[in-house]
Amino acid sequence: MDKILRLLGMRYATAALMLVAVAALYGAATFSRPGEASEKGREAAVTHAVMVCPGHEGGRLAVQSLPGKKGGGRVDMAPTKGGTPLGSMTSPGQGWDEDTKSGQDSYTLRATGPIAGGLEAEQTAYHDGGDDRGLAGARCAVPGTDLWFTGPGPVAADELDLYLTNVDAQPASVDVSALSGEGPLDTTEGRGTPVEPYTTRIVRIGRSPEGLGDIVKTAADLALRVHTTSGRVAASLRVRIGKKKGVEWLPQSPAPAASVLVPGVPGGSGKRRLLVAVPGEADAGIRVQVITADGAFAPQGQDVLDAPGKTVTSVPLDGALSGKVAAVRLVADRPILAGFSAERGADVAYGTATPPLSASAPGVVADNRFDSFLALTAPSGAATVQVTTMNAQGAGAPREVRVGAGRTVETRLTAPGTSTGTDAAFGAVITPKPGSAPVYASRALATGKGDGYLFTVLPVVPAPTILRLPATADSQTALTPN
Repeated sequence: MDKILRLLGMRYATAALMLVAVAALYGAATFSRPGEASEKGREAAVTHAVMVCPGHEGGRLAVQSLPGKKGGGRVDMAPTKGGTPLGSMTSPGQGWDEDTKSGQDSYTLRATGPIAGGLEAEQTAYHDGGDDRGLAGARCAVPGTDLWFTGPGPVAADELDLYLTNVDAQPASVDVSALSGEGPLDTTEGRGTPVEPYTTRIVRIGRSPEGLGDIVKTAADLALRVHTTSGRVAASLRVRIGKKKGVEWLPQSPAPAASVLVPGVPGGSGKRRLLVAVPGEADAGIRVQVITADGAFAPQGQDVLDAPGKTVTSVPLDGALSGKVAAVRLVADRPILAGFSAERGADVAYGTATPPLSASAPGVVADNRFDSFLALTAPSGAATVQVTTMNAQGAGAPREVRVGAGRTVETRLTAPGTSTGTDAAFGAVITPKPGSAPVYASRALATGKGDGYLFTVLPVVPAPTILRLPATADSQTALTPN
């Protein structure tokens, strides 16, 4: 009996010691955490930014920072592979631009400090003659892990070149997949494409194994997905329609959503097409609304769109728009992607859905020149937008633009001070006033007339100044090994 009691005592003592150890560990974790847990989360100012301008064909690189920010910081634009920066900035409200030559490497912008909040960079190219005559523009891409593009396929374009840039010190691995008008392009090609640190890899869609090979060659329209299985990349997609028929960079689409708005469908002559992609297996029922300066309406015979799953659907917009600047609002019963293609003169341009702008996340455009126009849409309520232009001579007086509920307004952008020529770049900041309904925006550049008309459209996305950090709370599961 004594032996049994001693054995039971040892077991209970061991259990007690284990409980004491766990309690001590939990207490240490509780009292040594860096700060108090927050159930609601908190906000933090943006102090770091990385963007990639694809380079290749030459053109102008332009950067614009927000004015009125306190504190300093630094912005450097340098070749991705390394080397001396092309330019640097240290003052809020400052802009920078430089013309580059064809065939050079991609360029990576890195910013630290308060100046990084609301920073934007853009690449534009202008060729008034030759096989690649046209205006082309691209917002310099932010690295990510799951990226989408919606636009033409190899049937409608001579060249589709996907530029993948790795800005980090670790290798990245990329899977490229696509949807077409006939359905998904199922193939193992395009998977596991490596992108080495600080390099740009060009994937030729339909002309190489990593570009999905022969299966994509019969596609007239594409929704292209760039998904990393390790690391992250910045992606840009260059489209060459044909000799003297226009070159453009496709804007990156936001993540699929059930309600989207595509701003800035340009007015004037030429074909206009709406492109809708359904990434999921099930078909989507979509309500379509066109928003012009005259108001919002459902286009006759196109008010409801039935779009098959895993497919890209093309819808002509010429009759609905009647040559007017417009936005297209789509509300679906499942997540979709949406964009447009527009032809005019000898050029082509593309647009995509965008998130709305706000007072804390204004729109910033870095390179406005030639004839510059801003298209503003307020789908659900009236809005007042403050537009401020700036260049090396300083900032102009802020101008207020009123946008009626369910209306699209087009307004010209002009450089502040004395203009030094139509090719002189200037920046613009687009800020909805407090209390305004959501506002969506795009910027168009244009030059020439008739058959010599050249243009490009840049969807304006929010330039965040504030990050909303996720909510946190104490959890004992953090102490339990998996």
